[in-house]
Amino acid sequence: MPASSFFSLTLLLCFSTAALAGDPFVFYDWTVSYMTASPLGVKQRVIGIDGQFPGPILNVTTNWNVVVNVKNDLDEPLLITWDGIQHRKNSWQDGVSGTNCPIPAGWNWTYQFQVKDQIGSFFYFPSLSFHRAAGGYGGIIINNREVIPLPFGLPDGDITIFISDWYTKSHKELREDVAKGSDLGVPDGILINGLGPYRFDEAVVSDGIAYQTINVEPGKTYRLRVHNVGISTTLNFRIQNHNLLLVETEGSYTVQQNFTNLDIHVGQSYSFLVTMDQNASSDYYIVASSRFVNSSAWIRATGVAILHYSNSLGPASGPLPDLPNEYDAYFSMNQARSIRWNVSAGAARPNPQGSFRYGQITVTDVYVILNRPPELIDGKWRTTLNGISYLPPATPLKLAQQFNIPGIYKLDFPNRLMNRPSKFDTSLINGTYRGFMEIIFQNNDTTVQSYHMDGYAFFVVGMDFGVWTDNSRATYNKWDGVARCTIQVFPGAWTAILVSLDNAGIWNLRAENLNSWYLGQEVYVHVVNPESDDHEVPLPQNTIYCGLLSTLQSGQAERVKFSGAPSLSDARGRILAMLVIAFLGTCIR
Repeated sequence: MPASSFFSLTLLLCFSTAALAGDPFVFYDWTVSYMTASPLGVKQRVIGIDGQFPGPILNVTTNWNVVVNVKNDLDEPLLITWDGIQHRKNSWQDGVSGTNCPIPAGWNWTYQFQVKDQIGSFFYFPSLSFHRAAGGYGGIIINNREVIPLPFGLPDGDITIFISDWYTKSHKELREDVAKGSDLGVPDGILINGLGPYRFDEAVVSDGIAYQTINVEPGKTYRLRVHNVGISTTLNFRIQNHNLLLVETEGSYTVQQNFTNLDIHVGQSYSFLVTMDQNASSDYYIVASSRFVNSSAWIRATGVAILHYSNSLGPASGPLPDLPNEYDAYFSMNQARSIRWNVSAGAARPNPQGSFRYGQITVTDVYVILNRPPELIDGKWRTTLNGISYLPPATPLKLAQQFNIPGIYKLDFPNRLMNRPSKFDTSLINGTYRGFMEIIFQNNDTTVQSYHMDGYAFFVVGMDFGVWTDNSRATYNKWDGVARCTIQVFPGAWTAILVSLDNAGIWNLRAENLNSWYLGQEVYVHVVNPESDDHEVPLPQNTIYCGLLSTLQSGQAERVKFSGAPSLSDARGRILAMLVIAFLGTCIR
């Protein structure tokens, strides 16, 4: 049975058999492999999933259980992380080096997690070895349950758009350059849904490059979910002659407001409602162009797709819609400050989003985390947070915790920059379970940085240029700061977040800019309930072992190898049969 047919049947059975109790399961089999593509007119190897670049959309509903069987057909170990999925009490499924041993080449591993109490727009991507620079990403849509109304009219369609900076060098060459201390430079182009730019300017765009066309019907309103899945470039998104009504970001409904353009930073996701209200005298440009690129070559770093009305009278024409002043970071910061939480809207649960009054909670821990440009540490180019460049151990942190292995990590990450030379270390933030942590990111680099926290949505309460001080708290938004999982920090500026540490586990806090992350800008937050051992999901039965625990793997090798594993497609038949029998039994009763 084709995967799509199985998926549809699973949904039908899940809705038809509500009396069977429990939250529905959906199953996916993915093969991650190299494929040949020419997004900028130059043949290169990209990473696809089931032959798709970008990968398939994972479309589920609040509280559903997701089972994804991933086969690694690359020539390197692989992990996939689910950006923004909180994995409640289940950091085993997070897919980063601190929680999972990588999937060896030729092996598979099955992720299983629940999208517990979440809605919104997210994405997944490969988390190791600069892989995201070659692709391997795809969208995640978590729909609200029918009993929870949307805070806007039901759109006529749902469209996912991936925007990303792109280089014609391979991900292996790029990571070598970064390790040598070389700047990535201006990207060779900007992709929209894995395709190059429409030939809006014959002097800039070569002939013969495939581009994205999005087909729409006049008068209808569509939900556009836009993700910046790139390496390190802020991208400004806009559609010629159309307003973007912002309604959601990374799982939070926002106060609805119209934008003509919006800066989307690396790792960020937004939902817009766009009404097709033009006269269709021609097609229209969809544009994603680089921001804060200090080079006269920036124009080549422009992605252009086509919005095509069914009654369009001709091709898009004229200049691209205006870009804000290229170096005006104040404009971008004011945009970001204007994005507020819709505290009157319900989300995944019946209670309104704003019922959690974060401004009235006492802060238990404060971390001022400072980043700097790459520097030499022990002869290697590295990046740091508070003077520490993260050193990933061969044995993942989560496994070391599970098996009580001493010496793998320390719970001594400093809450401020220490007066000492920068160093390598495996130092974790010791979070207080059910505590309320304030984190201030201070950007002493010269480029915009994005930071992401796994396992949580945090409240964005403030940002400004200059150096953060205790007096900066007077400017905080303590009422409707948006809750999200990825936030930008402008150069020479700070951003403050508040996060409720109610999700037990070991969670990655990282730079989303791949070059900064690859060189060491990450830390893990250790959140453990000291009173209850059953507050987390147990060790998965299909765990892959590595590092000091490698000897435990021998008995599992045949089961974990893809060729020897019982396929999920076989299991699906059994599950479907069981569901049908149970359904018929329910009907007879």
